[in-house]
Amino acid sequence: MTTVSACPQSVSRPVPARRSAEPLPSPAVLRQRLPLDESLSEKVHADRAAIRAVLDGQDDRLLVVVGPCSLHEADSALEYAARLAELAPQVDDQLLLVMRAYVEKPRTTVGWKGLVYDPHLDGSGDMAEGLRVSRRLMLQMLELGLPLATELLQPMAAGYFDDLLGWAAIGARTSESQIHRELVSGLGLPVGFKNGTDGSFGIACDAMRSAAHGHRHFGMDELGHPALVETRGNADTHLVLRGGHAGPNHDPASVAAARAALHKQGLAARIMVDCSHANSGKDPHRQPEVLASVLDQRLAGEASLRGVMLESYLFDGSQPLSGKLQYGVSITDGCLGWASTERLLREAADRLRG
Repeated sequence: MTTVSACPQSVSRPVPARRSAEPLPSPAVLRQRLPLDESLSEKVHADRAAIRAVLDGQDDRLLVVVGPCSLHEADSALEYAARLAELAPQVDDQLLLVMRAYVEKPRTTVGWKGLVYDPHLDGSGDMAEGLRVSRRLMLQMLELGLPLATELLQPMAAGYFDDLLGWAAIGARTSESQIHRELVSGLGLPVGFKNGTDGSFGIACDAMRSAAHGHRHFGMDELGHPALVETRGNADTHLVLRGGHAGPNHDPASVAAARAALHKQGLAARIMVDCSHANSGKDPHRQPEVLASVLDQRLAGEASLRGVMLESYLFDGSQPLSGKLQYGVSITDGCLGWASTERLLREAADRLRG
């Protein structure tokens, strides 16, 4: 008798797909649906020229990029923008105010990625609606008379908004990215590269040098087709100090070291200080201390300090993305409330007037 050993039979099971794809409107289609009219286009070009003049030292005002850590809801964002637009002409002899219009948010692991990605705040990921809502909101802010600023996180998303921007940032985690350096090299607006998360300046300096040169790179045209993109280079870049793992880097010694690093690389000494993030220890109520330090240094003759960033919303603090949300409160990083922000900016203008 022959014994046959039981042998498990291999069963073919379908492997679930690890990704799916859903078409989105191309940048050209979205721009056609939500156009930038000629008068606003002229305003954007004027905004860029004004920001460029401050960064180049031709205009001795302080550039102030201020607003919510991220935009998540149109009504409160527009109320904030209207207040900022009302304040701007009252301080514009000393401060050039630019509205923070951040619709993408970098995440260390996972979390809400911004208005573009999840406009309904429910994880549904309706990006087509996110693109539409974000562009419409930016256009409404422009109509209030404010220059706009954002962080360019996803290079493919940049083409949906870059015609609206007066200034843009490349974050600490993406300043080292070749793709982001290529992106900046083709933009016609001033861009700030943040120092690395470790607080070092080398990555941002390398990024500025790379972006100043022309590139030929993979990209997407306005119709959404894969394209060979050729850029001419962007010399309108600067360094943004945002602190690092070791702590703040807005103090005089750190600013002097940053200035020396820029000179060593043959770069113009154009420096902005991010009053939030590691410079404030992620405590929004310490942002005024950082701004005071910048003002002290400028008044003492530190000409390389050309701008600051502030995270500010209608009300103080932040809130978790759960349950009923409080109107005008950040759902990402904590912010200064409007009352504190207005007082801070008025006091800054008074100090600079002498």
